[in-house]
Amino acid sequence: MSSSIVQNSLKTKDRFGLVKILSVYVDNRIGFVYNGRVRKTLKNETEKVLIDVGFSEKEIAIYVALLSLGKGIVTKISRTAGVSRTTTYDVLDSLSQKGLVKISGKEPKQEYIVESPEHLEKFIREEAEKKKNNLEKVEFIIPELFSFYNAKEVPKVRYYEGVEGLKEVFEDTLTAEKEIIGYAVGTDAFEAVGEKYLKDYFHRRVAKNIKVRVIAPDDPDTLKVTANDTEELRESLTVPRDKFYFTTETNIYNNKILTVSWKEEFAVLIESKEIADAQKKVFELAWLGAHQFNSGQAKYFQK
Repeated sequence: MSSSIVQNSLKTKDRFGLVKILSVYVDNRIGFVYNGRVRKTLKNETEKVLIDVGFSEKEIAIYVALLSLGKGIVTKISRTAGVSRTTTYDVLDSLSQKGLVKISGKEPKQEYIVESPEHLEKFIREEAEKKKNNLEKVEFIIPELFSFYNAKEVPKVRYYEGVEGLKEVFEDTLTAEKEIIGYAVGTDAFEAVGEKYLKDYFHRRVAKNIKVRVIAPDDPDTLKVTANDTEELRESLTVPRDKFYFTTETNIYNNKILTVSWKEEFAVLIESKEIADAQKKVFELAWLGAHQFNSGQAKYFQK
């Protein structure tokens, strides 16, 4: 709260029975000044604790005012706290429900009597116990609630452009939880992002123990890469570039499919379990075909 002084008027009688006006000042730091005399001011740290445990500013003002008074009717409490009479009724009702205030008598002489501050500690302990019990109850019913939970993943598509964009999205493959599978090409990749970057990428992938299976055309740059397959945790199958040359790269991992056009410096990242599962099956079919081709069993393509 920002500190400010609010002035209220309080009518009283002198020893001759004449009505006189006294100025009552209320500092909103929860300190009270009567006719120039300062009553105790609540420390900022104490006020913060009360706010943290759920007290509103007006509840603090009225609670502290009543602590200093001991007891009083609504009008007196309201004036002391610098809070409107209507609001004071509501706040006193709230404090009563928390066990911090007792009510004695009936209107118009109904008095509110503050309980010892120990009741505040008791109230907080009881609330903490209730929350602990509620947490245990919720933990018990979570499995049943999950039986009703129908979480549908929404497919996501992201686009990347330029050399820096290609590097950024390529870094995402390092989040692979298992292996990366796909189709790669060496020459166009080296020309797009540079050999230095790709070698550093291979090193970081190995450090994360992410294995790769890849099908690639047998261009010179690809063969330079596949020569290091063992140390770079990669299993490669190369196919004749005169029959199967492609310039794009596709990586399939987790629930993602990353397709990169190195020449156009453009990439698309699709996140979809259904599409990823389908592409993994297509890759396994292509992997089987590449094996057959390399072993001389793929007669159709050798014509």
